[in-house]
Amino acid sequence: MDSTLTAFFQNFDPTTQALIATLFTWGVTAAGASFVFFTKTINRKLLDFMLGFAAGVMIAASFWSLLAPSIEMAEAAGLPGWFPAAVGFLGGGVFMRLVDKILPHLHLGFPESDSEGIKTSWQRSTLLVLAITLHNIPEGLAVGIGFGAAASGHATASIGAAIALAIGIGLQNFPEGIAVALPLRREKMSRLKSFWYGQLSGAVEPVAGVIGAVAVIFFLPILPYALSFAAGAMIFVVVEEVIPESQVGGNGDLATLGTMLGFAAMMMLDVALG
Repeated sequence: MDSTLTAFFQNFDPTTQALIATLFTWGVTAAGASFVFFTKTINRKLLDFMLGFAAGVMIAASFWSLLAPSIEMAEAAGLPGWFPAAVGFLGGGVFMRLVDKILPHLHLGFPESDSEGIKTSWQRSTLLVLAITLHNIPEGLAVGIGFGAAASGHATASIGAAIALAIGIGLQNFPEGIAVALPLRREKMSRLKSFWYGQLSGAVEPVAGVIGAVAVIFFLPILPYALSFAAGAMIFVVVEEVIPESQVGGNGDLATLGTMLGFAAMMMLDVALG
């Protein structure tokens, strides 16, 4: 499977590779959102487990697919390995904090009074969609940067690793699609509209993916910083949003188990395909 996928992606330039991969991750978001056609609710324990799994995938991807290559690339270029990793990582967190502070959104399971960002009169449903959209910005960037890094020819980056990252992001997008579409349905929105807005939350990933790939292709020296930037952005989302959302339902142990399984799954994917 590894060689077949790699051979397929090698037929395209890096930006097209990033586009294809992030269209896949968007598609998995849509698959999760499609649950709205079959049910209004999902077992809270199952949802918390899946959100924990998503958190684990993102944490593992941040290190195995992004930070570790960043450190190795910096050392190969004669830089202190920790410097681009630390600068980019913290920069990604600061970037997401600024977006978080500006973009109005509401996290799953929290009352409308806890909405974040600039205060608006937007409906609760819109704020929920924007919260998941916020999750997807660093995920799309990470996939795009992964394929851009593979095109650099650096020994620490490969198409296989970028594919592994895209598969991992896709896996964790499934519960995110569920998490935004079903609450919209419960708030009396039609099935079709709930699905539409649920899948639309993933539409930002192809855009962010192409931007990430183009940025590192044309500005190769920033590659170690770009990889760690994507890692910092993802960790910010995990700690600030995904883990709290998985814990708010009172299923902390189950969500934590999901996090560990998600981490292990992404680690195995990266090692097997990378």
